[in-house]
Order: sequence, then C-alpha cells, then structure tokens
Amino acid sequence: MLKYLNFTYILSLLNTYFGVILIKQFLLLILFTQILSADLVDIYRSKGIEAVKLELEKELKKKSYWDNYLKDKDIKHGYYESIKYVITTEKDRKRLQLHKLKNNKFETLMTKDVFVGEVQGDKQKEGDLKTPTGTYDLTTKITKLDQFYGPMALVTNYPNVFDKAQKKDGYGIWIHGLPYDNKRDDYTKGCIALENGSLKLLDKNINIENSVLIIGEKNIQAISKKQISTILSDIYSWKDAWRKSDINGYLSFYNESFKKGNGMGLKKYKKYKKRIFAKNEKKQIDFSNINIMPYPNSLNKIMYKIVMDEDYKTKTYKFEGKKELYIELKNNKMSILAEG
Repeated sequence: MLKYLNFTYILSLLNTYFGVILIKQFLLLILFTQILSADLVDIYRSKGIEAVKLELEKELKKKSYWDNYLKDKDIKHGYYESIKYVITTEKDRKRLQLHKLKNNKFETLMTKDVFVGEVQGDKQKEGDLKTPTGTYDLTTKITKLDQFYGPMALVTNYPNVFDKAQKKDGYGIWIHGLPYDNKRDDYTKGCIALENGSLKLLDKNINIENSVLIIGEKNIQAISKKQISTILSDIYSWKDAWRKSDINGYLSFYNESFKKGNGMGLKKYKKYKKRIFAKNEKKQIDFSNINIMPYPNSLNKIMYKIVMDEDYKTKTYKFEGKKELYIELKNNKMSILAEG
C-alpha cells in the first residue's frame, strides 16, 4: 500500500547501496507490480537492505513484469537503455536508415542509398570483398583520410566477439564517403559508403558512443515484445543462478555450439565454470544499461546481441566493464552462443 511507503527514505537507502539503476527498477516495480510496500519495509526491518534487493530481483525474473514494463515501448529496432541511435543497412536494397529513440518511440531521421561490398554474402576473411552481416559498435571517427574515402569514416568494431568465435577475420570495416573526384566503382571492398553530404548529415545526427550499426542481407528482423520479455527475464534468471553458484541452472542457458571469443568451446567452458563455482564464493553481480538488438547472421538463426554494464564483486575478484552475449531463443529460453 503506497501510502505507507516513505519514498525518500527507501530511495536514499537504495541509492547509497546500489545506485541509480536499482532505484529505477524499484520505482518500476512499485508502479507496475503489486508488491506491497509495507512488506518491503518489513523485509528491510527484519533482514536488511540486501534482502530487499533480492526481493526486487525475484520480480525481475518474471516474464509478466517485463510484459507490463514493455507495454508502451517501441522495440521494433531493439530494446535499449543506453543506446539512442540505430543505423540499419540492408545490403540487398543498398539502403541505410538512421533511427533515433526518443520518448520510447523510434523516429526515422534519414534514408539514403549506399554502396556495399562487391561480393554478396557475409564477410568471412580478409580480402573477400564482402560486407559483414551482424550488429556492430561505432568506435571512432577518422577525418584525416585519402580523398577516396571522402570527408570522414566511422569505424566499426568488426570483427566482434561473435565473429571471432566463428573464426572470421579481416579489419577496417567503415562507414565512409565518396571520392572528391567522383571516380569510383559502384561497390566497395567491404565497407559501407554513402554520398558525402549524407555522411556529414549522419555524423551530425548521432553520437557514436551511443549508436549501433545493424547490417542485414535483406529486411532486418522485427523484434516482438514477447521475445524481449523472455530475454530480459532470462538475463536475471541466469544472473541469479550465477550469484548462487547454481552450476546446472547457470549452464542450462548455454547453447551446445557455444564458443568464447577466444575459441573456447562449451566442454572446456563447463570445466572452467565448475572449478570457479565449486569455491561457492559470495558474489555481488549487478547489470545496468541493458541493450538488446537483432543480430542478422548467415547461420539461418534468429539471433540477438545483448550488451550491458557488469559490476561483479567477490572477496578475491572485481570486474567492472561490458558484458556481451550473442543468443538465440531455443524452446522459448535464452540460449547463449557466444560471450565476451
């Protein structure tokens, strides 16, 4: 019953212990679930703030919570907590579009023709003249270039973790401009090229730090709220098994074809995790800035890329950084294909 809740008191406690993201989760739980605030206060009084956090995270494992949370959100290009700009490129149509997420809705800011790799298909190795298929970060902007590339280039992180797990190689996949002397072929060696004025407009309308590039062979898959709800609830169920050192529950989220970016397969990964989990260390694991995006691929799978901030602590180890998961939904459950 909300009238019994001292919001200022609870929020100050949560802010002190767990930061802004958990405050947001707490408020959403109060708004969109029917947990009685009086019960949460009683849990705090009898068991402490950590018990309140665990009670909240029980709700985050429920698909019904996420169904409700996503009700008014536009997720056709993905679910994003820290990404604002989604650049999509369809290689068969030679079309690039820029979409901006604002007030939980996507707005298409530009649609432009582009040049892509001379050879069709997904890039596999250096020099194959193919543009990669997948989802990529933009890492930096280069302005001091040969005139052939126009005024600038936006550099991607190809090969990403999944590419490396698939033993793909090559480098230097950019979004760049056209030669100032207008002498060029109607294709690239694997990059995405567009008219210089359009490139400048793209650069003006994005911040590369919170942008993502999705490259598909054909129409890029639309994502449903049902799929996103399943993934989000499974992320927290996977995390809970990890926190509890529940090795069977944890490994149940891994695909039989799983590979780490360094090439480690599932068999070796299981042995490694069993050694770690056998220590049964107390863990604190927090995720924030969760982004879930479609991942076009040449494996005939419906895949997703998950990127989030991870804060992991045990008595002997600490990690703060990015966690990347490449997944498919198998039997309506998250199945991890690659991790980095």
